[in-house]
Amino acid sequence: MKKVLLLATLLITGLGLAQEKNKKLTFEVDGICEMCKMRIEKAALGVDGVKYAVWDIPSHELSLIVDERKTNAMEIKSALVAVGHDTKELKATQEAYDKIHACCKYREDDSDDSEKHRP
Repeated sequence: MKKVLLLATLLITGLGLAQEKNKKLTFEVDGICEMCKMRIEKAALGVDGVKYAVWDIPSHELSLIVDERKTNAMEIKSALVAVGHDTKELKATQEAYDKIHACCKYREDDSDDSEKHRP
């Protein structure tokens, strides 16, 4: 029994050490313009453990440096959809999407206004 407890303790300790303090992450986030960029970066930086966040408009790639001991990718993606921006895994609710500015509408089925900002 002592060996099982010791093994379990070592396994748990090893998993805890596997989390990185400065982990680099990138993923795609839907958006169109500078206002989207500011909103996306602000939402990401508002998550505890996110140290750096830059969203590239042409590629839609969000580059992050995070403390894995405090957060993970899904927590960040949840913060992004809460402010109206879709990711591949999570979609913003219609209510959250409707709150973003008209020029930021990136979904295809929206008004003609959205076409003005498409790359």
